[in-house]
Amino acid sequence: MDSPEEDPAASQYLNNISIPSALITKDFADKLKKVLNGNELVTMKLDWRESLPHPDERVEYEFWTNSNDECGPKCDAQVEFVRNFKGVAQILERGGYTQFTPHYITWYCPQAFIESKQCKAQCINNGRYCAPDPEQDFSVGYDGKQVVTENLRQLCVFKVTNETSPRQPWKWWDFVTDFQIRCPMEEKKYGPACAEEVIKSLSIDVEAVRKCMGNPDADEENPILRNEQDAQVGQGTRGDVTLLPTLIVNQRQYRGKLDKTAVLKAICSGYQESTDPPVCLSDSVETNECLDNNGGCWKSGTLTACQDTFRGRICQCPLVSGVQLEGDGYTHCEANGSGRCKVLNGGCWEDTKGDIRYSACQDNQHSGCQCPEGFRGNGTAGADGCVDINECKEKTKCQCSECKCTNTWGSYNCECSGGLLYMQEHDTCINRISSQSKLGLTVSLIVLAGISVLGLGGYVVYKYRLRSYMDSEIRAIMAQYMPLDSQNDSVQTHSQDNDV
Repeated sequence: MDSPEEDPAASQYLNNISIPSALITKDFADKLKKVLNGNELVTMKLDWRESLPHPDERVEYEFWTNSNDECGPKCDAQVEFVRNFKGVAQILERGGYTQFTPHYITWYCPQAFIESKQCKAQCINNGRYCAPDPEQDFSVGYDGKQVVTENLRQLCVFKVTNETSPRQPWKWWDFVTDFQIRCPMEEKKYGPACAEEVIKSLSIDVEAVRKCMGNPDADEENPILRNEQDAQVGQGTRGDVTLLPTLIVNQRQYRGKLDKTAVLKAICSGYQESTDPPVCLSDSVETNECLDNNGGCWKSGTLTACQDTFRGRICQCPLVSGVQLEGDGYTHCEANGSGRCKVLNGGCWEDTKGDIRYSACQDNQHSGCQCPEGFRGNGTAGADGCVDINECKEKTKCQCSECKCTNTWGSYNCECSGGLLYMQEHDTCINRISSQSKLGLTVSLIVLAGISVLGLGGYVVYKYRLRSYMDSEIRAIMAQYMPLDSQNDSVQTHSQDNDV
């Protein structure tokens, strides 16, 4: 809300205006009229939550202001806003949640009037950058050139703190706030001397700020102020900046009240859901929808899929102890992958009685539940997920005539009468002594059989080798006294060869 013209008499009533105005489509207006004609109660709320773009986890916003503090209610409102919003702005900037840029409106003097007294008093750099006279009286007080020079100094404070390591762009808020308190026009302290004292007190490099400002008396372009004039021209949905103060959030002009809470809500509207900074989730700024019926989201014990956001809430399965739960976030969330059994036992059944614990979750399985041996069921969490199998009643175990079956939780006990021994793998009872005797006899027979085979084999080899030795000795002795068959054959063959 604003008065149509600069009227001191009307300006005092601006803060009392309580009837907001807004533009709406005719189609929507017709629907409102229809409801009102039916004598129904209509409650309307102006809300920025869905009217600003919210593309990512950082909000870019600009604040167009002026260092002049003698322009009436407008200047007073700006001064009060900067003081109140400084703390929140610095928290957001330090946390990397925002990218803030201060701006200052400047005008230029038409070429035909550059040499006029008015332009010389209100402009620097030979008429290129101008500001209105603070008191609207060229003969008293401060001139516009002093205002535009101070605007340039404040821009350079931001530039130096933003580009010097370590980066501390949030110091702009400290400087502007302190300058407003320590260097007001009313006390005739407004100017470079007081400003540089404030700069020194904040440990900002004074020489770097002076170098950034350049020479205001030079007949040349100043890159800092030239950039400000270019930024005043709107592009796309941004619009031109023509009024002070102007706040732009994510390239959209904010037209609400210049109030700490109202502006914070507008900035908080610019975050993608689930990336809101903590300051946007405080009770004074928004309502936690997860407190009402858990927002309609999945919940198990202290774990919940409801995540509060500034614009509402989202149902998203949480990340717990490094394990990401998976599901729709509304009806179910379950842990999958390695370590899943550490989180809600993977959504599977588990129970403990005394020192015995059974679980349907297996770490070597990526997902799913399986009842352990001795239980049956689907394995999911709950009392009926896995039910003990009564092997005795169902006659699946311990069914021999000598057996006595007793069911236990997750297993069974089987005892044999008459001192017999129960063989679980065969589900039968056997005699302890008989079995030991038979076992010993069997082992003994096997050992004796082995020894016998080895002895017989050795004897056969011995006899064979002994006979072969004796045969060779006998043949050698006989060869000394009589010719053998092989020798006769050799002699006869030799005689025949001689006859021929």
